[in-house]
Amino acid sequence: MSSPPSAAPLRLLRNILLLVTLQTVGLGAATAERPNVLFIVVDDLRTDLGCYGNTLVKSPNIDRLAQRGITFTRAYCQQAVCSPSRSSVMTGARPDTTQVWDLVTHFRTAMPDVVTLGQLFRQHGYFVQGTGKIYHGGYDDAPTWSTPWQTPKAPPYARPENLALHERQYQTADEDKGSSRKSRRKAAAANREEGANAAAAGAPASRRNTRGPAFEGADVPDDTFQDGKVAQFAIERLRDFKGKSEPFFLAVGFVKPHLPFVSPKKYWDLYDPAKLPRASNRFRPRGAPDYAILPGNEMRAYHGIPEGSIPDDLARQLKHGYYAAISYTDAQIGRLLDELDRLGIADNTIVVLWGDHGWKLGEHDAWCKHSNSENDTNAPLIIAAPHKTGNGRASRSLVEFVDIYPTLADLAGLPIPAQVEGTSLRPLLSQPDRPWKSAASSQYPRNGSSERLMGYSMRTEQHRLTVWVNRQSPGEIKAIELYDHATDPQENENLAGRPEVRELQETLLSAWRRGWKAAGPDLSRS
Repeated sequence: MSSPPSAAPLRLLRNILLLVTLQTVGLGAATAERPNVLFIVVDDLRTDLGCYGNTLVKSPNIDRLAQRGITFTRAYCQQAVCSPSRSSVMTGARPDTTQVWDLVTHFRTAMPDVVTLGQLFRQHGYFVQGTGKIYHGGYDDAPTWSTPWQTPKAPPYARPENLALHERQYQTADEDKGSSRKSRRKAAAANREEGANAAAAGAPASRRNTRGPAFEGADVPDDTFQDGKVAQFAIERLRDFKGKSEPFFLAVGFVKPHLPFVSPKKYWDLYDPAKLPRASNRFRPRGAPDYAILPGNEMRAYHGIPEGSIPDDLARQLKHGYYAAISYTDAQIGRLLDELDRLGIADNTIVVLWGDHGWKLGEHDAWCKHSNSENDTNAPLIIAAPHKTGNGRASRSLVEFVDIYPTLADLAGLPIPAQVEGTSLRPLLSQPDRPWKSAASSQYPRNGSSERLMGYSMRTEQHRLTVWVNRQSPGEIKAIELYDHATDPQENENLAGRPEVRELQETLLSAWRRGWKAAGPDLSRS
């Protein structure tokens, strides 16, 4: 009969197995503790929200998110049009680095090896998925995602007569009749935001009034349109992520309140157009160059929008549609927040919400974006990171959308790539009122028939300075704008060149020449 095995080797084996098990559990726990990210972007959203002090707009869900996090009241995009702004956020680089100043250039043309925000999270063990409008139009970026980006299809209007008007844009007389429907749609998509490059001559006549109406309020369910379907798709993904060992980064892009202002009737019924005031400054900034602010050619592509100033009744209808569209998107955001709570993952999920740029609703006798004005460059930014001591407060610090990338990387404990030209806002999440940047920077091009200009804008605590530079001869300044927000918050009076501001103007110009790096915060207090 053989003797029993020694107990010592068995104990050693059990200890080894126990150690491996503990290490495995420990790794799982560490993974579970890494925060999830719900990344929400809203198209053309200005700061007309309850949490930003607007008492007319019904935005209870965004306001609820604001109570969970920090509301940045002075957050600025780097260029007030879709693709440049989104490219800047997703790469953490400014437009002059991405070289995306229009709607037809992909950032990988100039930055082929750039690590996007989603790509960074994917490289560090996150499952990264996107739905809705994240990048502009058809300019997706496959390396960003763990699984291909996808968006549910939906009609742009509910009413048949409006859909018929919408289809006209694919049948304009100057199209090649032999081209495929797909190629015609792609060509039309490239023209959807006429004036994006802001040519002083405006949109070509062949593209005006070729689309459907600028607004619609039909009695239909929320999931009739893309944003309702996107919200449901995102909710299903959240359910899929529940219980998975890897953390998630879910990017959700809502298209409203982008034109056309289409939403279900119940959101229209929240507003009385007679009580919606017109903009009080329906005139161009006095003393500013003619090209500083253009009338809004993007909107002239829609049926029924006239050239010139918008009549009062139509302006109220447009504002009504814009506000209803905000409330529609707000409801979809509420569905996402409710699902986070229902799944029990809200306490381990960072939620960031941003509007890609602002929008004009008749200010300066203009509509849409495409300028360096406060209306266009200032947009909502809310960051709700669980357990931060500043949560529920607002910060008036000057921040930039290029800061979103390093902030999320910092909060997740990920390395920040060298390409990033922003600053992590993590210190402000605990101390919202601490000293921060001395200026925020934006820019916008103007491509006229004889000159190519770039307007570089610097927003300080009290002033906005915009310097229009000849792009063919960068040292040549063509015009300057200077606005004092202490006395002129609507930027109605250009003070540049006046004797009484000569010293101030030179001081601001010196700060502008030093560039965005010199405007960064003193992080030694962090």
